[in-house]
Amino acid sequence: MKKAVIYTLTFMLIQLATSAIVQGIMSLVAGETVPLTATMFIVIDLIFSVVAIGLFVYLKWAEVSRSYVRSRPWAALCWCALAAVGALIPSVWLQELMPELPNVMEAEFDMIMKDRWGYLAIGLLAPLAEELVFRGAVLRALLNWTRGYGWRHWQWAAIGISAIIFAAVHGNPAQMPHAFLIGLLLGWLYYRTDSVVPGVVYHWVNNSIAYVMYNLYPDPSLKLADLLGGQRQVVQAVAFSLLILLPALYQLSLRLRKAS
Repeated sequence: MKKAVIYTLTFMLIQLATSAIVQGIMSLVAGETVPLTATMFIVIDLIFSVVAIGLFVYLKWAEVSRSYVRSRPWAALCWCALAAVGALIPSVWLQELMPELPNVMEAEFDMIMKDRWGYLAIGLLAPLAEELVFRGAVLRALLNWTRGYGWRHWQWAAIGISAIIFAAVHGNPAQMPHAFLIGLLLGWLYYRTDSVVPGVVYHWVNNSIAYVMYNLYPDPSLKLADLLGGQRQVVQAVAFSLLILLPALYQLSLRLRKAS
């Protein structure tokens, strides 16, 4: 548990330090306090992700191995991608049923998502960095912690705690329910494989769809009923998504395995 806390705090400190350093450099160059722009947000996110990946790999807090990819898990990875597609609408629908939560990072999120370079940060580097940190380091430490106490059947407690941490670190209440649900699934993928690769694939597809949909429908106040044309269409979309998600999860339950 101690290691999981250290990893999480380090991740947050890297984020805060990167933001402060980039803003400080820009202010020195301009000779005055510079307001944050889309470019600055993207640069901060890119540097932060690269530093986090480099640090966690260098310190061996997250293990990096080719053994899982060498096992040729291509079918399982395809089902990971399909699961991400199938989970998106049901997750958004469940979030809409909940009381509305404050979106404290709406302006920052909007600037990043509307910039074409934002995809590099959100769609590519963020999935890799977050999987290495929250599954490859934090969840691995929590699983080892439960095993150390002989709690062999408590893996879901470790997965649940890591999902809570993953949601909380996003720092935006509006994103937390979706992040928590995804965190549970990503934790299960890691537990079954001891690899972050399935999670990176799932995370990449999830973020890529979110990026595309945000640029097609940039109004954050739009609900599923507005996009699809009514509540009946929403129910149909959720049902259709479950016809993708549930078979994908079943196939993953059969195909996910640790590399020999």
